[in-house]
Amino acid sequence: MFAAFSVRRRKSRAARLAAAVVASGLITAGALGGATPASADEAPQHQGGAAATLNGLTTFHQAVLHVGNQEQQLPAGLFEMTVDGGGTLKTYCIDLHNPTQEKARYLETPWDQTSLGGNKDAGRIRWILQHSYPQVDDLVGLAEEAGTGPLTPETAAAGTQVAIWRYSDGAEVEALDPAAEKLADWLEEEAGSVAEPRASLSLEPGAVSGPAGTRLGPVTVRTGAGRVTVNPPADAAASGIRITDAAGKPVDRAVDGSKLWFDVPAGAADGTAALSVQATTSVPVGRAFAGVTRSQTQILAGSSESTVSAVATATWAAAGAIPALSAKKNCAEGGVDITATNKGDAAFTFTLMGTEHTIQAGETRTVTVPVAEDQAYHLTITGPGGFTRTFKGVLDCRTTGSTATMTGQPASQPSPLSGGVTAGAGTATAGTGLDLAETGASNATPMIAGTAIAFVLVGGAAVFFLRRKKDDPAGAAGADGEPAE
Repeated sequence: MFAAFSVRRRKSRAARLAAAVVASGLITAGALGGATPASADEAPQHQGGAAATLNGLTTFHQAVLHVGNQEQQLPAGLFEMTVDGGGTLKTYCIDLHNPTQEKARYLETPWDQTSLGGNKDAGRIRWILQHSYPQVDDLVGLAEEAGTGPLTPETAAAGTQVAIWRYSDGAEVEALDPAAEKLADWLEEEAGSVAEPRASLSLEPGAVSGPAGTRLGPVTVRTGAGRVTVNPPADAAASGIRITDAAGKPVDRAVDGSKLWFDVPAGAADGTAALSVQATTSVPVGRAFAGVTRSQTQILAGSSESTVSAVATATWAAAGAIPALSAKKNCAEGGVDITATNKGDAAFTFTLMGTEHTIQAGETRTVTVPVAEDQAYHLTITGPGGFTRTFKGVLDCRTTGSTATMTGQPASQPSPLSGGVTAGAGTATAGTGLDLAETGASNATPMIAGTAIAFVLVGGAAVFFLRRKKDDPAGAAGADGEPAE
């Protein structure tokens, strides 16, 4: 547990979920009875939005973390990420005791799939982001309002990060610079609660199904962008599959709330296809970003105009079982929800982790597969005729502040509060000597590689939690979507 520091005492937060990424771009149609498209199997699921690569900690100053009667000096400030397709993001850490991985891949993620989902103070973190640097770049005005004395970008970033850590991790942490510490105190005391921002771009649901010769959907566009480009399946010209509105009119542009349909011609060979949507927009401040592999969860502090995307799939057949499958990490249950909807006229039986499940015609069922915290998973669903679908990711639902211990400063470093320390500040990027694996983490935090770990079941047996839902015309609606606003 964290010891009391000044007059502040907080509990650590729980429930962090690393969302997974779906490959951006198009997935070509394939036979229903065969393997699903390669791109769907080779990348984890993503519920839409921005995907980015971590460049490093770029604007920072020093802070001191207190755990029990021990203390650790560490840098605190802004990270920078490069967005796939163009754009730059600035983020703060909301996961103090996890290490960052150099050049880690990150995905825009709903709060309920990160530690924010179980954090009653998540809205205060967003308030801090909206009322401090870099959203407030008038540092003279910010210093006057907060009563801090002169601020630089580095000390303003450090003070903001410290205030965030107090709410994200329940950390007893202070900024070394007096002005930065006063800013952290002011932000913590003044913070109100602001609701979670919605995704920059998503498609809901992410999977639909139905008989050939009908329009499959709807798939609803959710976005803050003014205009979205709609890309049809890669082989649309040959297969005759079109993306349309409810009246059957072809669609190549969409806006927030647009409903899209897969128009599958009668006589089309059984198969699967995907549409992708893309837009350029600023990602909303306060969106969470989780690592594809284990790496500190981040929260967005600022965004340039950036490329965002989302993908939805459709499955059709002339007759028989017609399944739509989707996956979503479930922090509350400590596992991964696999949702199967059967829009055919016969039962669909699939095997998951050695257990068979049968989905009757018109039925939707969710199977929750338990996964250990911080564990990579690779779940493969198989069915008749060679049917295969794979979902990958890492379950990472909790911060570790409540259990972290510290071994103290390395012998080569003085105590950060000894009075002989010069508080460092500056700008760093990958390759400058700043060890990203140590950034924001105590020296005693275990370094867990971001490589896939074999899925392990406690006691060697899978435990499944089954939930049935009434038939939904949209398939597994909401299984891949953003939480309700």
